Amino acid sequence: MNNKITLLTCSLLLIFTFTSFGQSKKSVGITTGYNRGFGINANFTFIDVAQGLHGNIRFSFGYNRLEPGKADDARRIFINNATNGVPKKKGKSFDYRVDYMMPHSFFNLKKSYLIFGPRYSSFTANFNYVGGNENFDVTTKQWGLGIGAENYFKMTSKFDLVFATGLDYFFNTTLKGHDTEYSPNNDNINPRNDNQNNRQFKYRDANKAIKQPQFMPRIMVGVSLNL
Repeated sequence: MNNKITLLTCSLLLIFTFTSFGQSKKSVGITTGYNRGFGINANFTFIDVAQGLHGNIRFSFGYNRLEPGKADDARRIFINNATNGVPKKKGKSFDYRVDYMMPHSFFNLKKSYLIFGPRYSSFTANFNYVGGNENFDVTTKQWGLGIGAENYFKMTSKFDLVFATGLDYFFNTTLKGHDTEYSPNNDNINPRNDNQNNRQFKYRDANKAIKQPQFMPRIMVGVSLNL
């Protein structure tokens, strides 16, 4: 139900945005680089969204390859204490962001912005134990906030070269893997036993083992096309 309400709210906001900003100048862009790993991002921007309000509103979608965490600990915390098999791991996230781009002079550059806004991330860490008959995902869905700085350099009448830096912060949320869930308030579902310490695993153990997005520094470069 909460996901349906969130989807409906976002849809209504997008409809309102496209209706309100329909007469604004627009641009599309793509950037790539470091986002706690390799990242690529596509965006759509409404330029000077309101009379007397000098600033842009931007909607973005990104894909990132990330370090997933500690394979041996992930197996113990989410499945069992087995140690057979050769572990292979990979991580990825899809992020969605809305930014207000406020004109701000950095190093006396003509076209630069201070950016900030909300974030949403869908993260998956995959652990495959070759020869051990275990292959499972640990997933999270997180809200966050971000801030950054961007500089634009004109290449042609339509294209700008873009340099972007920033930092996103995502709030801890439930980690789900196999048939086990660990929540920040430790209202956990089917937690595994920590046999070494004669207790059940808690959220702090899962969060330490799985490198879900939290602090996400960004250094990216790309191009922007003015429509």
